[in-house]
Amino acid sequence: MNQAGSMPRTETMLLNVGPSHPSTHGVLRVLVELDGELIVKADPDIGFLHRGIEKMCEHRTYHKCLPLMNRVDYLAGEVNNFGFCLAVEKLLGIEVPKRAQYIRVLIAELTRIASHLFWLGTHGHDLGAMTPLFYAFREREKIMDLCEMASGARMFPLYFRIGGLAADLPQEFIPAAWDFVKSFPGLWHDYDNLLTQNEIWKERTVGVGVMTPEEVLDWGWSGPMARGSGVDWDLRRDNPYSSYEEFDFEVPLGNKAGDTYSRYLVRLAEMLQANRIVAQALEKIAQTEPGDIKCADPRVSLPPKERVYNEIEALIHHFLIIQDGIRPPVGEVYQAIEAPKGEMGFYIISDGGPKPFRVKVRTPSFAVLQATDKLCKGRLLADLIAVIGTMDIVLADVDR
Repeated sequence: MNQAGSMPRTETMLLNVGPSHPSTHGVLRVLVELDGELIVKADPDIGFLHRGIEKMCEHRTYHKCLPLMNRVDYLAGEVNNFGFCLAVEKLLGIEVPKRAQYIRVLIAELTRIASHLFWLGTHGHDLGAMTPLFYAFREREKIMDLCEMASGARMFPLYFRIGGLAADLPQEFIPAAWDFVKSFPGLWHDYDNLLTQNEIWKERTVGVGVMTPEEVLDWGWSGPMARGSGVDWDLRRDNPYSSYEEFDFEVPLGNKAGDTYSRYLVRLAEMLQANRIVAQALEKIAQTEPGDIKCADPRVSLPPKERVYNEIEALIHHFLIIQDGIRPPVGEVYQAIEAPKGEMGFYIISDGGPKPFRVKVRTPSFAVLQATDKLCKGRLLADLIAVIGTMDIVLADVDR
């Protein structure tokens, strides 16, 4: 009490975390209300990276939408294109050859490992562990080399096409991919040894950002965030696409406490399962006919380059598809895939023209970020950084 006998005056403090802050993983601003070190409210402010990708798709042919989709979750660009291609193929009523399906799975699972490695390195770095960042990027670099080998690009590969693939895998890709598959489990133990039983790591993650299975469903979470709370749902297994039903893999689940540590364990285990799928995909690719990487429908698939260079009919065919675009029938479609961060869905409306009438992307990061206040309320300010790290958000995935 003060000299007048009244109670001391207290008030909360407002603090901006971001949008230019390394621990917000992009241009995210969190307006935090603090009572001392305790979080009273954490309000995420988004929109700093909004580029209008969905609206831009209405003014481009379907093929020209692929570079835009690449930039939604820019840590898993080819996975975004995977879902978009599947949605348009569903509209067209076509199915790509088995070899193309297996190669798509192969690239998608390599991308899943690369995305999880990026999350692991940055999440560890956020909480004060620098070594995992160097170890994780060591393996991620190998995957980037494989992406470059197949598509010519690293961060924004454009290898998937509506109706199949841009080209077959180069000859040197398969041996390099096998080398990665065989070496990865041993290298994975470096991350496990560094963090899983690390006392400081557990102090920062156990019991932080708790979400029960019921709350997960209420908030619309998916992917590793949902499975970290024990929600047994994976679209690759439960609603398979691109021949995933032919692959043998497990879906790692966390405990029902659903904290940051549980989600860490799930993503760590998912990398091994993705590596297991990559090995099976390589075996299946070896059993298919080389070069069979696009559907035979001339309305959709570009003619082979050697024919374009030597035959006028093929040149005209190529020109018409590129210039005029493909024309799916009138209708609407929703196609969801299991992206590294969760369910990524593509809703497309076709009016029969060469450009989509409407495009809407359901991104996993957006659904996860909305629960920031729920996860942080009553926790210390330092726990906000752990919560943002466990979300594995990409702000381009949130804003689009």
